[in-house]
Amino acid sequence: QVQLVESGGGSVKSGGSLTLVCAATGVIYNGNTMAWFRQAPGQQRELVARITGSGWTTYADSAKGRFTISRDNSNNTLYLQMNNLTPSDTGTYYCKSETYLSWGQGTLVIVSS
Repeated sequence: QVQLVESGGGSVKSGGSLTLVCAATGVIYNGNTMAWFRQAPGQQRELVARITGSGWTTYADSAKGRFTISRDNSNNTLYLQMNNLTPSDTGTYYCKSETYLSWGQGTLVIVSS
């Protein structure tokens, strides 16, 4: 059974930073393509960033230059470093294994102006 558990969300002011963490268990992690998605209130869930097993990354235009996705295969952990946050980054952030089509429960990020 695949389990993904996110942490690291919270409330910050505009311009602040947060690092989200996703711990994966029950999967062969190293070859997985993993991703972070965001769902703002009343909006559809959208891709923020993706990283392949070999480390190739892609970002949503809104995340480029501010967010960094990374992974630690030795600890089955996915990260999302978020800098220069703005109120439009507010939402619930979800970790996803795109190989196993599994989601975490989400972690809430609130950015105030």
